Amino acid sequence: MSARMCVQKSVMVLGLLAGAVFAVPALAGEVEDAIAKRLADAVPRLQVLSVKPSEAQGLYEVQSNNGETIYTTADGQYLLTGDLLKLTDDGITNVTEESRARDRRDMMAKEDIKDAISFPAKGEEKAVISVFTDIDCPYCRKLHAEVPQLNDYGITVNYYGFPRSGPGTPSFAKYVSVWCSDDPKAAMDAAKQGQSVAPASCENPVLEQFLLGKEVGVTGTPAIVLDDGHMVRGYVPAETLAKGLGLL
Repeated sequence: MSARMCVQKSVMVLGLLAGAVFAVPALAGEVEDAIAKRLADAVPRLQVLSVKPSEAQGLYEVQSNNGETIYTTADGQYLLTGDLLKLTDDGITNVTEESRARDRRDMMAKEDIKDAISFPAKGEEKAVISVFTDIDCPYCRKLHAEVPQLNDYGITVNYYGFPRSGPGTPSFAKYVSVWCSDDPKAAMDAAKQGQSVAPASCENPVLEQFLLGKEVGVTGTPAIVLDDGHMVRGYVPAETLAKGLGLL
């Protein structure tokens, strides 16, 4: 067989293969559903919240109930954990964190602000931060001591419960008592100063907020979620936070 005939045959075979691959494309959502099922079957305790194509061609981004991001091939066979980084003209961008931030922003936007214990800005409100907090956490108490300063900068602080010890513990019950008190703000002030709060119970959102914290990736307290969904992990001085928000 001549070289020319070999080339022609190769081209014809490639064309047939291409036709076989693209003639019946997967319907929208089929790949995502298959990935979710394969992961759920392989790891029964894993709850897949979403599956979507990632920026990196050939990889899919999976969000799980514990806030972890997983990357997988289209067949769900190969998995990657950790942050996906992208080289750009301006340097390195954390693709995973940007995706997390968008998801956090959307999840926090669905929350009823009436369920938060809110310390509003004084005068013009210039920024709002959502803080997942544990009453017994030392650095949470340190941040709370600077809430009046944050309010003076025009920052509203909305507290969401994240008692790190979890449901059924004294710390969790303490947060419920604060939320259910006649004056939650005053009770929060007292509790953050180590004072006792009268036990109280009522229908409350503390468990839902605790679970929300896990979904948005809270691993420690305080965890500060900004308006754009980015998270500041741990204590940050009020002045530093205000500068980071462009207020100083």
